[in-house]
Amino acid sequence: MLRRLSLALSFLVATAWPLTAPAADLNPLEMRWLQGIAPVVVHARQVLSLPLDVVVQPQDASGMAPLALGFVEGRCKLVLSTRGNAEAQRQLDALDPALVGPALELMAAHELGHCVRYLDGAWHGMPAGFVAARAPASLSPALQQAWLDMRSTRREEAFGDLVGLAWTRERHPELYARLHAWLVAERSAEGLPGSHHDTLDWLRLAATPAVLAGPSLFEAAERAWRAGLKD
Repeated sequence: MLRRLSLALSFLVATAWPLTAPAADLNPLEMRWLQGIAPVVVHARQVLSLPLDVVVQPQDASGMAPLALGFVEGRCKLVLSTRGNAEAQRQLDALDPALVGPALELMAAHELGHCVRYLDGAWHGMPAGFVAARAPASLSPALQQAWLDMRSTRREEAFGDLVGLAWTRERHPELYARLHAWLVAERSAEGLPGSHHDTLDWLRLAATPAVLAGPSLFEAAERAWRAGLKD
């Protein structure tokens, strides 16, 4: 999901249901989210051959990101946490009905960007030729580490957003401007410049869909991502 996206790698999926759980065990909100992300999941598995599983948390998940990614034993886990989670319904209610499906695809493609970065061993890393800024010396060691983690997370969130928009450019070009504006509004609501989910610098670069044209979603996203990197 677009808020609180990053899921700790220690996330336990043993209590979650696989996508193959009987439909009778899933409520309408879970089914709507699953239907919405399905095109991305199918693409990831059948076209990209990514080791991707979908799990649905059966317990109430109030306060959690409705959609997030975990990584367990070499496999990406796309985790749906919508049961008892008001944020999951809020996200759908805030969208024009024509945008709901494409927006859910964008969110899932964002997580696909995280999955590829994990699998490539590049998570929180900087590309060749770039050097991450040092944390302010005035901070305590613990705060310096928190500052570095925040900066790293922000870069990963930006990459995910660009993959999501690259998917939109490819699959829903007629909706690109509207979904880009929606994503900008979501990120602007975070409110703190430079924080974990402040990807606005990169979103401004991607205001025109042609910026994300490329041979693959990930190559197009990485080119735009590098253009927005400052540290």
